[in-house]
Amino acid sequence: MQVEATTAEDVTRRLRRIEGQVAGIVRMIESGRDCDEVLTQLAAASHALSRASFKIVASGMRQCLDPSRPGGISALDAEHMERLFLSLA
Repeated sequence: MQVEATTAEDVTRRLRRIEGQVAGIVRMIESGRDCDEVLTQLAAASHALSRASFKIVASGMRQCLDPSRPGGISALDAEHMERLFLSLA
């Protein structure tokens, strides 16, 4: 699957931000920060990762499910994409 350039840039930017969040969480754990602070940051990183995933799948669905494209996608492939999308929820 080819991801649109603007989507790829946005997702890459999000993932780099998530990398920083995760590194910060590791430092929080290593320094013995309160559990609620760590869990709050873990939830934020998890949410951000889900959003990045949804963005990629949505882009793929737009591209892959376009019936006007050569070698159009079958109903089975559409169901597969739907299962992938729902697995992220």
